Amino acid sequence: MDACTLGDLLDAVGDAALHLHTAPAGPGVPVTEAVLHDGGTPLPRLPGALLLAVGVPAARTGPLLRAAAQAGLTGVVVRGPDGPVAEAEAQGVALLSVPEDAAWHHVHLLLASAIAVRPAAVAADTGLGDLFALADAIATATGGATAIEDTRQRILAYSAVSGQPVDEDRRQGILGRQVPGSAENTEQYRRLFAADRPLRLAPLSDADLPRLAMPVRAGGETLGSVWVIDGGGLAPDAEESLAQGASTAALLLLRARAARELARHRGGELLRRLLDGTTPDPATAAHRLGVVGRARVAAFVLDLDRAGSVPDAERTALRLLDAVRLHCEARYGRHAGVLVDGVVYAVLPGPGERHKRLAEDVVARAGQALRVPVRAALGEVAADAAGLADSRADADLVLRVLDAALPVATADEVRARVTLLALAEAMGERRELNAGAWRRVLAYDAGHGTEYARTLVSWFTAGCDMAGAAHLLAVHPNTVRYRLRQLQQHTGVDLADPDERLVLWLQLRVLAERA
Repeated sequence: MDACTLGDLLDAVGDAALHLHTAPAGPGVPVTEAVLHDGGTPLPRLPGALLLAVGVPAARTGPLLRAAAQAGLTGVVVRGPDGPVAEAEAQGVALLSVPEDAAWHHVHLLLASAIAVRPAAVAADTGLGDLFALADAIATATGGATAIEDTRQRILAYSAVSGQPVDEDRRQGILGRQVPGSAENTEQYRRLFAADRPLRLAPLSDADLPRLAMPVRAGGETLGSVWVIDGGGLAPDAEESLAQGASTAALLLLRARAARELARHRGGELLRRLLDGTTPDPATAAHRLGVVGRARVAAFVLDLDRAGSVPDAERTALRLLDAVRLHCEARYGRHAGVLVDGVVYAVLPGPGERHKRLAEDVVARAGQALRVPVRAALGEVAADAAGLADSRADADLVLRVLDAALPVATADEVRARVTLLALAEAMGERRELNAGAWRRVLAYDAGHGTEYARTLVSWFTAGCDMAGAAHLLAVHPNTVRYRLRQLQQHTGVDLADPDERLVLWLQLRVLAERA
């Protein structure tokens, strides 16, 4: 099984928790373990280890870096931003930091759990399978049926030890993988999450059984809870066994989270290459992402022009990525999303009938949660994975024509707008396409104060109807006729030629506003 690399660790933990200052050997260097170090003891030889510089001020880690290099360590983690980067580079040792207020035991637990996640196993196993074994172990030690939950009261694992009594709430929770909600239940969770030891809780109804529960925490962060049903046969040391089980659950939950984050990152990078058209095998990449057959690309972006001041646009964009992933996972199961240059991309599988509704839900809910308006564009439905890069290009074009009045649209719905946008860019880049009579019309208007260009655009818009153009211009039809005669006389435009009318209309429509 492949070892965890420094890059894997950073991807799994995230820059906010572990910041990389320098990595002279590159991100592919292996990380075998995280080691707490007491500054008063010599360093053992631990090739590949990551050293946590406990008790050593960041600015004074120079000697420790030299010792780490001699001991074959991969890197040193300091607390605070002021580590000696130049010394680390000279010694060939990676230098990383954690926030000033981070507790070292929490950092050690987080890094140890992330390092334990091997890249080869990430896609197949999120680590939650071990929770079922732990639930069985806790149930055996305490004598009561056990369930392990996350902070949203979702049941992650439950015991299957025979002979232990259960009640209806337990059965319903396991069937729905969600604890049944009630006001009384909410109050019990409030009390539980405020406790720092096992808590005995009374039954919520005559049909229920009492519980022994314990919050699961790591470094002050609440990760979930463990619940044991008290059917009258709990062991005398049940509370101690539960506390020990909750401590183990914290490690497993951190490991599972690290596995999920690493899997998400790898899925995001795979999606990025698929949408860039740089993956050598689009079909295999799409299959690994869970996309088979027809699909389309959806692009989501923060409408910063309407939002005014956004204190941290980058962090808000990451929160938008989380929101898109959450909606897609709820609708399609395992799903990848990726943030590229401020745009969140996701692949929506299927023929496309419900894609717009999903995009509208994301725009409405994410916009409300983030307090920033969101826009969403959907490219053409691709027949297979090879067409997803083109669908992404469509979505990018659609994003550019959206506005406050139209925050969500498919490529088909704004086909005329995106076609004109593409024409404008193509015509603007090629001399032979942007030369012609339209420039003479604009030049004459600029030199003589006339409104020939505006008159032409109104006439074309009205389908070359004099009365319709006059209405748009708020003038008499005879005024329109006079202007068009004068225009032809002064600029040489032949409005009787349908080809010249078509070209002049396109140029005025797509180029004049950019002139």
